[in-house]
Amino acid sequence: MELNYEKDNKERIPYAHYLEEYKKIDPKEAAQRCQVPYDEETGQFHIRLMGYAYLVSFPDFEVKKEHEEEEGAFLLLTSIPARISVLRFLIQGQLVKSAGRFLTYREVPWGEVYFRQFEGRCLSRLKFGFGFQLDKFARGMEKLGAKKISMGDVAYEFEFINGLLVRFILWAGDEEFPPSSQILFADNFPYAYQAEDLAVVGDISITTLKILA
Repeated sequence: MELNYEKDNKERIPYAHYLEEYKKIDPKEAAQRCQVPYDEETGQFHIRLMGYAYLVSFPDFEVKKEHEEEEGAFLLLTSIPARISVLRFLIQGQLVKSAGRFLTYREVPWGEVYFRQFEGRCLSRLKFGFGFQLDKFARGMEKLGAKKISMGDVAYEFEFINGLLVRFILWAGDEEFPPSSQILFADNFPYAYQAEDLAVVGDISITTLKILA
């Protein structure tokens, strides 16, 4: 499958940078740090992204489905932001055990600084994309294998990448009131990603959901 680059190189340049940084990592150390399985014989990481299983090679970062016959929204095959997100996790992220708490974007370090961007890119997109179509939202989440939780009018919890959980919460809109949304991140996210990365996490998650719905 062909990768899609933006014409102005906003994605191409950082992607090339992270590919070079990826080649410098110790794959066994990264596997332990991120708690991602790594097969030394094949030189492949076993990555789960948005519920889909991939094999990611080292050091060339070739990506393929772990189960070739599986169908779905395999963004890691074609999406540069998805690939950058996985690269950044393997290069500098860390998976620690969650205490079971979930954080709003403003509660993560530097979240207050980047909140406007996150609100426009993720919260607004989520609420206006699904706030008048809760059945469509639920259908996409069920296809994703997400867990329904008792929050808002409808809410689901799902795994973004190995061991990192996200919650999408919606309140329906009507003729009088607009819809609203909230996105919560498990409390181990700040060890794996920086605040500016979480807008990409939300973006990838919403894009996957729209494809499935």
